[in-house]
Amino acid sequence: MAAVVLAAVAFLMTLTGGLVAMRVRDRRHLVLGLAGGLILGIVAFDLVPEALKESGTGPLGVPAPMIGFAVGFLLLHVIEQAAAIHQAHEGEYAPHEHRHARHDDAEGHAHHGKGGLLAACALVGHSFVDGLSIGLGFQAGTDVGVVVALAVIAHDFADGFNTFTAASLHGSGRRPALVLLVADALAPIAGALATLLITVPRAVLGPYLGFFAGVLLYLAAAEILPEAHSRHPRVLTLCATLCGVVAVLLVVGVAG
Repeated sequence: MAAVVLAAVAFLMTLTGGLVAMRVRDRRHLVLGLAGGLILGIVAFDLVPEALKESGTGPLGVPAPMIGFAVGFLLLHVIEQAAAIHQAHEGEYAPHEHRHARHDDAEGHAHHGKGGLLAACALVGHSFVDGLSIGLGFQAGTDVGVVVALAVIAHDFADGFNTFTAASLHGSGRRPALVLLVADALAPIAGALATLLITVPRAVLGPYLGFFAGVLLYLAAAEILPEAHSRHPRVLTLCATLCGVVAVLLVVGVAG
């Protein structure tokens, strides 16, 4: 049940991100910078070492968790490109003009609304996998479960913010965005509950932890940190990121 309790914390963090998206859009860079640093530290100092402990050598003499790591990173990249996740953030980067970009307002709203809702739904599915990861982490051991949960909680603020922002592009008021935000917040709990019904063989846990580490690293490198640095003082944001990395290093060092 510890996995479900920590998934409930992720639920609160996701809602917090969505509420911030409703109120303030330009003061979250330090939180995102810190979250990126925490995730980087968790991947480098805990998840990958733990995954390597859980399994031995895989194909061609490469550790199976590291193959999972590469697969996780590349898979999320492919999914993101297919679903156009970044479409929701175009306004946060340098102004640019698409060829033939002059459209009727209704057509523009319909196009961005469809893409925004697709992106928000993809984030809900991602959050369900987060919950699965928490539960499977606890199957590998309490320490692993807690670390995975901390990684999920660290980036769920950004998930909640992005889900509400993407769904808001629908142009039909706040209700669809709020519904998808609540769904995104509940998804980790549903994923954690699912792991109470299934048990994964221990030999699979190492590659899976490596896979999840690859997913987390992609989120930090391609989503959270670029968004944190897009239009804000880079020195302060970089300091927040370094604080996150050092904090995880100290926690892992003391725990070890």
